[in-house]
Amino acid sequence: MSVLLSNIGTLVTNDPAAGDGPLGVMHDAAVVFDGEVVAWVGPAGQAPDADTAHDLAGAAVLPGFVESHSHLVFAGDRAEEFGARMAGKPYAAGGIRTTIAATREATDAQLRANVQRLLDESLRSGSTTVEIKSGYGQSVASELRSVRIASEFTDEVTLLAAHVPPPEYAGRADAYVELVCTQMIEACAPHAKWIDVFCEQGAFDRDQADAVLTAGAAAGLTARVHGNQLHRGPGVQLAVRHNAASVDHVAHVGKADIDALAGSSTVATVLPAADFCTRNTYPDARALLDAGVTVALGADCNPGTSYTTSIPFCIALAVRDLHMTPEEAVWAATAGGAKALRRSDIGALRPGTRADAVVLDAPSYLHLAYRPGVPLVRQVWKSGAIATSWEPRHDR
Repeated sequence: MSVLLSNIGTLVTNDPAAGDGPLGVMHDAAVVFDGEVVAWVGPAGQAPDADTAHDLAGAAVLPGFVESHSHLVFAGDRAEEFGARMAGKPYAAGGIRTTIAATREATDAQLRANVQRLLDESLRSGSTTVEIKSGYGQSVASELRSVRIASEFTDEVTLLAAHVPPPEYAGRADAYVELVCTQMIEACAPHAKWIDVFCEQGAFDRDQADAVLTAGAAAGLTARVHGNQLHRGPGVQLAVRHNAASVDHVAHVGKADIDALAGSSTVATVLPAADFCTRNTYPDARALLDAGVTVALGADCNPGTSYTTSIPFCIALAVRDLHMTPEEAVWAATAGGAKALRRSDIGALRPGTRADAVVLDAPSYLHLAYRPGVPLVRQVWKSGAIATSWEPRHDR
């Protein structure tokens, strides 16, 4: 079944050869999907026939958002912790232990239902690819359960057993790392694609994080790193040394870190909703971009520090507070997220890519930052089919 999306006001292709600038912007455009892939992109007046056609009446269309950083396998919430933080209590990594306890007590059905709820929410705001991390079980059985459940929903599963040392390993982080590097990775690797570690004060130091990434690589998992979120530390340099696909947060980096990233294939993933919710320092995305670092943008949905699934909200934050241009923020949330997952089949609308698209109730992608907080996602296409849709009551 082929589908024609016609009368597109502004089309973001992320293909500079197809249109203007890095976003490959086209006006008065059309797209044809053939099955699950993009078959044709071009001027509306030259569009080929298709089995079905949808007149978008001047709406903007862009690739589906690629959420390359989320923590969806959990139970409970930490609303009271959030309230205390907003009243002046500083954020520390130890709050994760509250979620560990709730997640361990939850049933499989409860965890699956929560993942599905959050993925549905993500889809409604335009995310068509979502990476999911473990990290709230932190025993061999609980981490195995987490990655198995995550793998039911996505191919992008990350083992984050090394999130923080669990309560029973308080003061014995080395012993917990030994458990992660042996039993946990061995049990979980068949169900995961990535290995991640939180390299931060209160979590794991350079040597401990290095051991986790090394053991993960030996089991066939590719590195990702939570790095430089709360303090300037070794996370960025460690990620580059391990050829990690991404280092995420990067709120506290120096020139040496930026230079290392610029000379590597490691993507710097900024997560401004986490900084918004913790009143942490925002990343200096301008410095990263100006140095030539590849930047991705994610929502970091988790119950403690960024309980949002909205990439549009994060785009608005990135433009307002990270000093990214709207074009840079949109690219980071689409093509940048794809690069953070080392994918070339998503994050763009060009022939051969997966037919994932977001239709806005607006004439331009600029409205994602121009109208913050407004639910502008009108329609989401995933693998060539409408995944979610609502029709505005006004005339365009």
